[in-house]
Amino acid sequence: MIPVIMAGGSGTRLWPLSRTAYPKQFLKLSGQLTMLQQTAARLDGLSNQDPVVICNEAHRFLVAEQMLLGGKKTSIILEPVGRNTAPAIALAALQVLKNLPDGEDAPVLLILAADHVIQDIEAFQSAAEQLLPAVKAGQFGTLGIVPTEAATGYGYIQAGAEVDGGCLAVQQFVEKPDAATAQTYLGAGNYFWNSGMFMVRADRYLEELERFRPDIHAACVKAMSATAEDMDFVRVDAESFAECPDESIDYAIMEPLSALDGDAAQVVVAPLDAGWSDVGSWSALWDIADKCENGNATLGSGDVILEDTTNSFVYSGARLVTTLGLDGVVVVDTPDALLVASKDKVQEVKRIVAQIKQQGRSEFEQHREVYRPWGKYDSVDNGERYQVKCITVKPGAKLSVQMHHHRAEHWIVVSGTAKVTNGEETYLVTENESTYIPIGQVHALENPGVIELEMIEVQSGSYLGEDDIVRFKDLYGRA
Repeated sequence: MIPVIMAGGSGTRLWPLSRTAYPKQFLKLSGQLTMLQQTAARLDGLSNQDPVVICNEAHRFLVAEQMLLGGKKTSIILEPVGRNTAPAIALAALQVLKNLPDGEDAPVLLILAADHVIQDIEAFQSAAEQLLPAVKAGQFGTLGIVPTEAATGYGYIQAGAEVDGGCLAVQQFVEKPDAATAQTYLGAGNYFWNSGMFMVRADRYLEELERFRPDIHAACVKAMSATAEDMDFVRVDAESFAECPDESIDYAIMEPLSALDGDAAQVVVAPLDAGWSDVGSWSALWDIADKCENGNATLGSGDVILEDTTNSFVYSGARLVTTLGLDGVVVVDTPDALLVASKDKVQEVKRIVAQIKQQGRSEFEQHREVYRPWGKYDSVDNGERYQVKCITVKPGAKLSVQMHHHRAEHWIVVSGTAKVTNGEETYLVTENESTYIPIGQVHALENPGVIELEMIEVQSGSYLGEDDIVRFKDLYGRA
């Protein structure tokens, strides 16, 4: 059984903590591990196979670093554009079959989202194992969440009779219902929330995809016929994949497959009651968080003081956040954006993100602190002709050999040692020393030490945008 972790995501529902460049699967929202790392960790004892992760190309180094820190060797398939789950799973199926040794049976794929919370790991593993015999025999499997309320934010799975192994035959997948219909589903007792977690044999997935959606199948086969492997990354043909229709596995395969007439169930479901949440909003995060006696939950590294406040969620990234006389609110404070919302309105955060994007602002995409494969930088101050950044470079890492047309840079080393290439010169700059990079000078920065390099960069010039970088050589393929 090979785990396939889908780590795409636009980062809008948990804004401002989640951004397009740093969506929620890379955040620590319920423990010491990120959501991606938690997803990988809950596989221990269930599968001994290295996972396949599918992600946006822009997130490749975040995925690689977080999986490495989690102790997982990973094959990472890069999507040049997002095309939903049906094509993404097809890429994974084609990749694992391509690497399958001759004579071996097609592997079972356990398809998981990278941004779910599951509190009872043992129950999750037991439900997955319950699906395995039916899936090995060629059926499609899914995990259905035992509903705890008449939720209108999830699709539902209608289950029928029990089949061999204790699973239930799936009668149909149904759309997100209105409140009255959801209450009917809850009372019926044979409806489950659609978790978006599936299990299927790789060859069977491609067979049914070709039957129901030959257009998606053909586009994915074409995209995977010209892959390029770069470190742990598998790059598919961008032009071919861009032509692929955007479709979910639910619409493409699961719904039409479960609707087929026949004596045997084509799709089976294993009920899962394990404290599951897709953390689709700030109120959902409040639901699963530890709370004080007043019903308040707090998160983040900053200080929080709550006075006469109840049933609220407060996140502080750094500075002190205080509330007084509030009930049922969400407060999320980050260095460059603050959200204050009624807890029952947080599903509409995407409307705010849409306005920010429409206005041409950067807060929908980037945090003030921006991660790069070599480390990170924090834009601590800026004006019309200057910008100040705090730069952290990992041990052994090197920025690209580059040049700027419109700005000069002053570098002050705070800790560690910098190896600087400045035109024809290469030299070391140590703590409390500085150097100057003139406009138009070809330069590079490297950390030759075993500790992090921290430095202050002061940029000055007529234009200070990140696109004023001409890269000549780069370890990370960005030149």
